[in-house]
Amino acid sequence: MAEGRARRLLGSLWIALLLGQPDPAGAAARSGSQSLHTGSLVRTFTPFYFLVEPTDILSVRGASVIMNCSAYCETSPKIEWKKDGTFLNLVSDDRRQLLPDGSLLINSVVHSKHNKPDEGYYQCVATVESLGTIVSRTAKLTVAGLPRFSSQPEASSVPRGSSAILNCEVNADLAPFVRWEQERQPLLLDERVFKLPSGALIISNATDTDGGLYRCVIESGGTPKYSDEAELKVLPDPEEPQDLIFVRQPSSLTKLIGQNAVFPCVAVGFPVPYIRWTRNEEELITEGSGRFLLLAGGSLEISEVTEQDAGTYTCIADNGNDTIEAQAELTVQVLPEFLKRPANIYAYESMDIVFECEVTGKPTPTVKWVKNGDMVIPSDYFKIIKEHNLQVLGLVKSDEGFYQCIAENDVGNAQAGAQLIILDLDVAIPTLPPTSLTSATNDHLAPATTGPLPSAPRDVVATLVSTRFIRLTWRTPVSDPQGDNLTYSIFYTKEGINRERVENTSRPGETQVMIQNLMPETVYVFRVVAQNKHGPGESSAPLKVATQPEVQLPGPAPNIRALATSPTSVTVTWETPLSGNGEIQNYKLYHMEKGQDTEQDVDVAGLSYTINGLKKYTEYSFRVVAYNKHGPGVSTQDVVVRTLSDVPSAPPQNLTLEVRNSKSIMLHWQPPPAGTHSGQITGYKIRYRKVSRKSDVTESIGGTQLYQLIEGLERGTEYSFRVAALTVNGTGPATDWVSAETFESDLDETRVPEVPSSLHVRPLVTSIVVSWTPPENQNIVVRGYAIGYGIGSPHAQTIKVDYKQRYYTIENLDPSSHYVITLKAFNNVGEGIPLYESAVTRPHSDTSEVDLFVINAPYTPVPDPSPMMPPVGVQASILSHDTIRITWADNSLPKNQKITDARYYTVRWKTNIPANTKYKTANATTLSYLVTGLKPNTLYEFSVMVTKGRRSSTWSMTAHGTTFELVPTSPPKDVTVVSKEGKPRTIIVNWQPPSEANGKITGYIIYYSTDVNAEIHDWVIEPVVGNRLTHQIQELTLDTPYYFKIQARNSKGMGPMSEAVQFRTPKAESSDKMPNDQALGSAGKGSRPVDIGPDYKPPLGGSNSPHGSPTSPLDSNMLLVIIVSVGVITIVIVVIVAVFCTRRTTSHQKKKRAACKSVNGSHKYKGNSKDVKPPDLWIHHERLELKPIDKSPDPNPIMTDTPIPRNSQDITPVDNSMDSNIHQRRNSYRGHESEDSMSTLAGRRGMRPKMMMPFDSQPPQQSVRNTPSTDTMPASSSQTCADHQDLESTTGSYLANAQDEDSAQNLPTAHVRPSHPLKSFAVPAVPPAGSSYDPALPSTPLLTQQALTHPVHSVKTASIGTLGRTRPPMPVVVPSAPDVQETTRMLEDSESTRSHLLSPSFHLPQNYEPDELTKEMAHLEGLMKDLNAITTA
Repeated sequence: MAEGRARRLLGSLWIALLLGQPDPAGAAARSGSQSLHTGSLVRTFTPFYFLVEPTDILSVRGASVIMNCSAYCETSPKIEWKKDGTFLNLVSDDRRQLLPDGSLLINSVVHSKHNKPDEGYYQCVATVESLGTIVSRTAKLTVAGLPRFSSQPEASSVPRGSSAILNCEVNADLAPFVRWEQERQPLLLDERVFKLPSGALIISNATDTDGGLYRCVIESGGTPKYSDEAELKVLPDPEEPQDLIFVRQPSSLTKLIGQNAVFPCVAVGFPVPYIRWTRNEEELITEGSGRFLLLAGGSLEISEVTEQDAGTYTCIADNGNDTIEAQAELTVQVLPEFLKRPANIYAYESMDIVFECEVTGKPTPTVKWVKNGDMVIPSDYFKIIKEHNLQVLGLVKSDEGFYQCIAENDVGNAQAGAQLIILDLDVAIPTLPPTSLTSATNDHLAPATTGPLPSAPRDVVATLVSTRFIRLTWRTPVSDPQGDNLTYSIFYTKEGINRERVENTSRPGETQVMIQNLMPETVYVFRVVAQNKHGPGESSAPLKVATQPEVQLPGPAPNIRALATSPTSVTVTWETPLSGNGEIQNYKLYHMEKGQDTEQDVDVAGLSYTINGLKKYTEYSFRVVAYNKHGPGVSTQDVVVRTLSDVPSAPPQNLTLEVRNSKSIMLHWQPPPAGTHSGQITGYKIRYRKVSRKSDVTESIGGTQLYQLIEGLERGTEYSFRVAALTVNGTGPATDWVSAETFESDLDETRVPEVPSSLHVRPLVTSIVVSWTPPENQNIVVRGYAIGYGIGSPHAQTIKVDYKQRYYTIENLDPSSHYVITLKAFNNVGEGIPLYESAVTRPHSDTSEVDLFVINAPYTPVPDPSPMMPPVGVQASILSHDTIRITWADNSLPKNQKITDARYYTVRWKTNIPANTKYKTANATTLSYLVTGLKPNTLYEFSVMVTKGRRSSTWSMTAHGTTFELVPTSPPKDVTVVSKEGKPRTIIVNWQPPSEANGKITGYIIYYSTDVNAEIHDWVIEPVVGNRLTHQIQELTLDTPYYFKIQARNSKGMGPMSEAVQFRTPKAESSDKMPNDQALGSAGKGSRPVDIGPDYKPPLGGSNSPHGSPTSPLDSNMLLVIIVSVGVITIVIVVIVAVFCTRRTTSHQKKKRAACKSVNGSHKYKGNSKDVKPPDLWIHHERLELKPIDKSPDPNPIMTDTPIPRNSQDITPVDNSMDSNIHQRRNSYRGHESEDSMSTLAGRRGMRPKMMMPFDSQPPQQSVRNTPSTDTMPASSSQTCADHQDLESTTGSYLANAQDEDSAQNLPTAHVRPSHPLKSFAVPAVPPAGSSYDPALPSTPLLTQQALTHPVHSVKTASIGTLGRTRPPMPVVVPSAPDVQETTRMLEDSESTRSHLLSPSFHLPQNYEPDELTKEMAHLEGLMKDLNAITTA
């Protein structure tokens, strides 16, 4: 027996610690101490609480269930059970029985579709006679339903190493009873194979052993229920990538705190995906985390969830080729928990008491109160205050007992109780006043001592009676006439009600009290009791007082409603007051704007009224007062309504554009002015367009943020933007169009920024204002500025500021100290060059704020004795070619820079070109100003001053800004055309730059045509690169009128064309003109036309006219000697090339050497564009120079040789009778300085230009590509291969000349100068006296050209890509021997090539004298000596 009592005591101690209830020992100790303190007159609190309470249970049909319950009390309590609020009769129940400890046993749970007698909510009730009753928390008994499958496993296949999922969805109650079988054997679960809480099976990293038949089993008691069997096939690894998809996505969960949560996530694809998780968009670290576990396959398990775990979880699957995401929400619920439990209370009758109870939980719990097991119903004397507390007014003896606070939410409930003991008046309350007692009971808490008690107070009267309060007065008792130490308790109740309430006087000796919160026209009974230090005395005789009836005024009008009918009107309706107390004469409707303190009213005769003229989307409060003949009645409660919204009535403010890079512009703006929103701004609509295409407008709708980054724009393009505010009603007015131009190219961040362009300091007493301007080179990224400062050295302190900032105030400095300040711009690469400045802070005695450094500056007036501080941080932000925004700060304003007075600012600006330009000024009332109407590409300086009344500041430090460039707006001037002396076919065009260039001129384009009315695309174009103001055009037709136009170009585009200038070429050539300068098709005296076939097209650009002059025949012997000499030279050259290549070849070069093959006259190059081409041997006057054909950067370079016909019929074979008319010459040299820019128009006169030019697909760039495209057709008769690197040294002078001459070309030329493949073996003629070429300058190949922005007719030219076809006969050009042309076929191998070179059919001219040929022979002998010297070397 003793052992059982001890065990029960230990158990109660443990439960008390868990539940926070007083333990029996502690209760006994406390009651003992109270007994010692107050004697046997005080009844002590009796410990009475639950040791064990029932919990929620999930059971299956036919099982036995025990609902645990055990209660502790010194007297054994009686235990009963309630189900769904009704007591169970356990005496006659054969399935339910009460166990000795109070638990409930339910045998063989009954559960069917239509009969569920055992499922429900159970509650344990413990009762002790003469003490009271307590109830436990309610517990839910759930019985799992009949086994049913909502989804069953299906046959599927899975690649080896991937994941598979087999569904087995059952009722949530049955999910814990699901298990899986493979081949009808229990499946062992592990980290790789696991079961989801829903019952589904996940197999990750599948292996061959995972294949087979699967089924799931429900074992909920009785016969197991099996699902259908499904076969899982394991496939080999896929060879092709497979799309990434989710086969199971996470679903939202709701979990109790402390439970486990599993988010399934299974993705399949090839390559096999990697799964990671984020929570609220933050990466979730699962490795090493105790509670977050990444299960095989990618599912996430969270152990013992907490409130902090709630949020959005995202499963991200990534396999390198693709990324997919799926989201789910985790909601964490919390059982009700007590923050403050009710406390035991001692009290007297008639007192007011409060049981306090504070609870928390999620969802927020509701609270109800139970007294002795019965629900407390709120009434006049039992009230729920502060949502959870129970107030009992006017205690009576029957209020004693146990009170329980029961908190309940969706996930559970909890209870906490306290005991109320009502003492006799002659027994003092033994403890200090608890917080739960009201002020009305405080005077009863002093312990009583023996002694005489006071007699009854005298003459209790009601001196003031109103409708809802009464003032009572009385005289002191006879026993204590002074009554200075007496306090009084006033007991009152409604007549006929035995529950008294009590009100105490506020201080000793006071003989009056105000009783409030009474009901009108009600009889109350009052009595007064005096109390001294010994206790309360006798009660006065009862006094009956009736409160006054309510004045006969109207009551409040019921059902007042206010409805906004438009953005500016509200209709208010109400009903007639229930207590009109007579006829209602009229109503007064009051309304007031929220935030205002003045109320407006209007008289209304009916029951509704519409108030117009209100502000849009503004809150108003309305109330109604009814009037009868006695006056105004009781006002209604205020009703608040907001007028309807409308579209904004004003556009957003201060729209500014910031060009971020070549493809994006950042917009900033401010909301419309206050009072013009007309509603809640829901977003902003941005419309933008290219300035050049005003009809093509793009819309972008953003959120409520006051900025938007517009991306995906085109480079170097000007865009216009406007912004409008949105409400739910629509779009408000938009701002004006504001333009900005994207950068031509992005800023450079491969190097540090340059030095800032200026640094200014302004010392004060304890601070220095530093301002600066950014580096002049705006093409380098600046991320910010570093300011260093210190006394004597700038390295003591360093401050970094944003790249947008232009001023900074260094604070907390010492007065009269010499500071050195340094400023450096920095980016991600590092810090740039510093700029230094020094300043001496002012002494303490100097309180002036005059800027000593700018008083004597130009244009700065001498300041007043007390001038204002000038604005600081003046910054110029370039917005477009004609607009700059000036911003500044005012240190005399508060930190928020809000202007509240009548000051204004004056902005002045000017440009230094010309030097005598005057300042322009404008006034502004904000801290920024938009300067418009500026000139493009012009440097301006800006400064600001502030004026307030008669006080003005000095001008601020200047800020500089250069407007953006704009396309030229005027054509080139003074275009003149003159003929070149001695060359009637060559003309020189001169001009002057446009007066409005609007930027740096990067080139000109000359258009010329014989038809002034022809479309512009039919004119011939001649590009001029750079800022040259003259250009030569040659090979024009004699006696023909030409028309010329010129347009200029800068980085922004082309300007307008000049007016057409006419020029007529001379009628005849000059007498000293060399014969080979004639154009194609011209005939000299005695020449005859040649029939060269209808399909023959003369080569463009570089082809030259045949010589047509008649000559006398030469001696045949001399002709034979020349032929033999040329053949010998050719053989020697071939041998030299072979020996040179053989000797220079090394094992390393052999690896790089490209195969040069010739099959049936076709060249097939293996590899790519890096193949090395054979060298071209150019024989110059009296010297030999090896020059390799440079590689083209284009993998399919355009051939610049003599155009090759498409088939053998394109060129008619030539016989000897036609020699004199079809001979060609090549102008192999081009003047570099003496002839500025030579071009040829041969074959194009009188027709639309068919320009052979390589067009690049890239748009024109500012930087000129100087890569020479020197790809000429390699000599088809040679299979010699030379390493490109070995020959680079021989190309120096050639490349230098080529780049020097054409270094700035970036426009397509209107012609192509061919470079013949066999010109290496040509013998150059002695230059004639009138020739204009420089023999020291080599021929310059065509530069790689950039495409024009104008439409150009495409030209088909031969390229390496066409060399796979059989090559037709190719013309052989001998430039030094004009009028000779021979077509030779490309042979199949080197032997046939060599034999061909030994016996060429060279046709010599008919007009050389014998002495000239003798000179030629001597020249050839010199060349032979050079060849021998090379061979010997």
